[in-house]
This record gives sequence, structure tokens and C-alpha cells, in this order.
Amino acid sequence: MVALAPSDFRTPPNLTGVQVNIGAVSHQFELEGAPLPVLDRVSFAVEPGQFVALLGPSGCGKSTLLRLLAGLDHPTSGSLRVDGEEIGDPDPSRILVFQDPTLFPWRTVWENVALGLEAQGIIRTGGDRVDAALRLVGLDGFEKAYPHQLSGGMAQRVALARALVNDPRLLLLDEPLGKLDSLTRLTMQAELVALWQKAGMTAILVTHDVEEALFLTQRVLVFGPRPAQIVADIPVDLPYPRHRGDPRLGELRRVALQHLGLAATW
Repeated sequence: MVALAPSDFRTPPNLTGVQVNIGAVSHQFELEGAPLPVLDRVSFAVEPGQFVALLGPSGCGKSTLLRLLAGLDHPTSGSLRVDGEEIGDPDPSRILVFQDPTLFPWRTVWENVALGLEAQGIIRTGGDRVDAALRLVGLDGFEKAYPHQLSGGMAQRVALARALVNDPRLLLLDEPLGKLDSLTRLTMQAELVALWQKAGMTAILVTHDVEEALFLTQRVLVFGPRPAQIVADIPVDLPYPRHRGDPRLGELRRVALQHLGLAATW
């Protein structure tokens, strides 16, 4: 195996991802007639093809920010731009993958993955894309299986294939491995890195798992409690493939926990 310098792992070689710019974004909900602030003037940029993690306490607004990036909600104030264009309604180029794969039980694996193409009215000419997405996540041979015949990890692979079939330029991941058992989760973490490297898109991951954030991504944004602000921006200066026993990961873990107010647990 040829050793590569860390810079060779900065972005995927077949770069297709977008530039993301978030400027002073604030958001609030109405709760029993009173405003509930969730995000407070959050600003950051993500370079094309970069893999970034959003890490912070439960309920601090990380998932809300993903919904804003997907166009499912609109911010109370501030701007969210992709390649310089303000984000409006949902678009197939920006895909959100949830913790629950939410597969339709009456549809086969192939039919579940094809949903996005059906919605766009291009399934007749896009069938090869479904096959390619299934190969990419390692599910070729399971096209005719139904969700009840799949393990948790396989079901999440279907959800990823359903996202990838749209050739997204921005992949938004809302704790996609959160419900998996520990061994399957470790395997899927490595597979997520491989998928990102192959596809070349920009990826933003929400997770509560410090080790997962550091193992998968190139940069970790640490959020404080609600209403969330960014309290730290931690570059993960390690090449891929990464090794969980790397002392540098331990150092970065200590830094992240300190910003989360959990330094005493290390």
C-alpha cells in the first residue's frame, strides 16, 4: 500500500460537492404561545466536498439546522446559501437522511430506492441509477427483498442508496447510525467514509457521539446548549483510513469533551 500525505485526504478526488455558507442564522419555534429560541446567530462555511460534523447536547438545534439546509423549514433570520444561491424549497441536490430509515414495508428494496426518481418522473430512464446506488452501498443481490427481511444495518444502507440515487451534491445525515448495534455501527462508519469519498459530495453529519464525529469527518463544529451557538471549530488533521487507537484521536476527543463541559470524564 502506498502511503499518502494527509493533504491527499482533504476532499474526495471526484469532487461534486457544493459550497455551503450559513450567515447569522437564528431560529425559533412557538411553544404554548411563547417563542422557543433554538439557534442563535450561527455562522460557518463548508468547502465543496468537505465532511463536517455538528456535535452538541441533545435538543440544542443541530437537527433543526439540517432541516433548514434541506429546505424543509426556513430560518427566523439569517441566510443559508449553496454555491451562492439562497436555499428555498427542498431539492434533490440536497438530501436529508434520518436516524430511522423509514422504508415502505410493501415495497421491495429496489422500489424503495427508486422513490426519488419516481417523484421526479424519470424512473423509466433512471433505472440504472437505482442499480448503481445499490451496488455502491453493497446491496446488489437484495433488489427483490422486503424491509422485514433486512437487518438494521442493511435497512440503513437502503436509506443511503435512496439518497445517493438522486446524485446529491449535499448529503445531510441526522444521526443515521444512532439506532444500530455497536458492531454494525462501527462497520457502517467506515462505509460512510467510503461512500463520501466515492461520491465526492459535501456531507454534514449530526451526531452525539464524539468518537464517531472524529473518526468520520474532517472538521467538528461543537454547539453549546439551546439556543445554540458554535463554541468550537475543531479540524481533524488526520488522513484516511483512520485507526481508532491513534493517539491523535484521543487528543482531539479530550478537546471536544472540554468544549462540551465534560473534560472531567476523560
